[in-house]
Amino acid sequence: MGNNITFTMIKPDAMEKGFAGDILSMILKSGFRISALKLIHLTKNQAISFYNIHRKKPFFEELVTFMTRSPIIVAILEKNNAVEDFRKLIGSTNPEEAEKGTIRKLFATSMGENAIHGSDSVDNAQVESSFFFAGKEIF
Repeated sequence: MGNNITFTMIKPDAMEKGFAGDILSMILKSGFRISALKLIHLTKNQAISFYNIHRKKPFFEELVTFMTRSPIIVAILEKNNAVEDFRKLIGSTNPEEAEKGTIRKLFATSMGENAIHGSDSVDNAQVESSFFFAGKEIF
């Protein structure tokens, strides 16, 4: 997959409010190519495993409950400088601090329900992508 990929999830809050199409459109208009995409409903065990790094943090149970409450879209995106460019596109975790025109400024309501996830490093993009997609599912 290389250094030009990132991983994203359109989270339950954005899905429930019908923002998935608008978010995907913003991603594509920003020059990203989707190389893998699927709609899934995370199980509790999948959410616990994916967010294991946060297991000891006070928000962990709330995060697992949130991420399993309804379906999400997971995707691998390609572009030169993918991780950094995508982090700029999605904006700050806190939507009140996010720059105008970013996905979180437009669609998130709180730090906990912030509409979208984006990998924070090239290494994590690889790990997160592999968690959800087998090689034959990536084009």
